Amino acid sequence: MTLTKTVIITGASSGMGAATAELLAASGMKIMLAARREDRLQQLTERIRQAGGIANYHVTDVTSLEQMQALAAATLDTYGQIDVMINNAGIMPISFIRKLKVDDWDRMIDVNIKGVLYGIAAVYPHMEARKEGHIINFSSIAGHVTFPTSAVYSATKHAVRIITEGLRIESRPDQHIRATLISPGAVQTELYKTVTDEEVVPAMDALGSAEWKQLDAQEIANIIKFAIEQPASTTINEIIVRPTSQSL
Repeated sequence: MTLTKTVIITGASSGMGAATAELLAASGMKIMLAARREDRLQQLTERIRQAGGIANYHVTDVTSLEQMQALAAATLDTYGQIDVMINNAGIMPISFIRKLKVDDWDRMIDVNIKGVLYGIAAVYPHMEARKEGHIINFSSIAGHVTFPTSAVYSATKHAVRIITEGLRIESRPDQHIRATLISPGAVQTELYKTVTDEEVVPAMDALGSAEWKQLDAQEIANIIKFAIEQPASTTINEIIVRPTSQSL
């Protein structure tokens, strides 16, 4: 299926964001890549273009409302509209609460919660005026369950669930703004590299073991594409996706 939608993807420099960008571009969508690492964005933009896709990028820090608004403005200047906003950027420096890693707590709140809110704020006026749009937010299986070391991270991802549900129930039928929540389990990404608690790092290293195989980022990209491809009359409100071998 070929769709001529314009899509913004935050956290697009690696992992699920990059995989989603390449898949959606290959499906005919116009992509605006957003992240802080310009070298990665340049490389991904070039790969997409060489494969025949349409992509541009805008260096963006999701913790800044002004930069997120500039991202939306750049997308409108480049493509003329915004059909889909994928708030994918996130960090996961999990730790035991007793370690009092307050700086990590603050960073998770800023990126995982404020980043999503700023993404919504940046695109909502345009979608409201057009009476059309699709906002896709990333939670996590940790937004549904809590385990030792995940308390603050789980809290931020649960907040994204509530924000997404609030967006859904507040949208009037005539606005045609769809809200989708994606909650992945263990995925092979750079997310685990944000962990700073020395007691937790060994557990992160074990996630790729044969007993608990992680999902590939491409598998999450396929799910996002599925949600976007639904007709305007249908919204995939929430998807939880785990590796088959993951019990939590």
